[in-house]
Amino acid sequence: MASTALPPADLLPVRREATLAYRAVRLVAVPIMHLIFRFDVVGKENIPRSGKYVVIANHLNWLDEFTLLMLFPVEPRIHFLANPTILVTRKVQWFIVRHTGGFVPVVSERHGDQSLFHHVDRALEVGGAVGIFPEAAYGPAEGELLPFKKGFAHFAIKAGVPVIPVALSGTKDLWFRKRIKVVIGEAILPAGNTPESLTDAGYQRIKELMPAYHEEPGRKLLRKQLTNLF
Repeated sequence: MASTALPPADLLPVRREATLAYRAVRLVAVPIMHLIFRFDVVGKENIPRSGKYVVIANHLNWLDEFTLLMLFPVEPRIHFLANPTILVTRKVQWFIVRHTGGFVPVVSERHGDQSLFHHVDRALEVGGAVGIFPEAAYGPAEGELLPFKKGFAHFAIKAGVPVIPVALSGTKDLWFRKRIKVVIGEAILPAGNTPESLTDAGYQRIKELMPAYHEEPGRKLLRKQLTNLF
């Protein structure tokens, strides 16, 4: 496959267990993340310690995925749905993703891609977790949300798994030692919900959890480099 070819949704296997490569990368990456950024986390007690789930969050920049992977348990393995268009053009980043797994490519041009739906269903079926940014794009600004897509709700209802809402603040523009705020909410159960009502519940919950954002004064070292790292 050419390095710039858009991969199929089921390119990488799904599983509950974390791969050895992922554990190794995490062992190195987590201390580095804590060195570069400062994380204020509320609601860690709401993270499930067992069982499968769908985690949703607002989306501002590349750091969002890394923040969730760092804060959530290594198992069940989180499989993120993400657009690979830019990622496949960056050889180092794509190499890391290909070898650590936990990535489900979502190509917007492939509307109704059945392999995508089957692959996500399979991830939950085998006991893995699924991470989705329902805005399907970077939000316009700190504290603002785009309308949510219903995909996460369909997956959660079909699998009968809880939805864990996460609100992120501070990841839009990044610099050395910036403070990142993360609020993890209580699980939203799918029972009794339609895809529409569960989507609305997820949107409202994240909106309620969203921390207020105030840009810190002072020098902002490596702002351009860190903001555009991935």
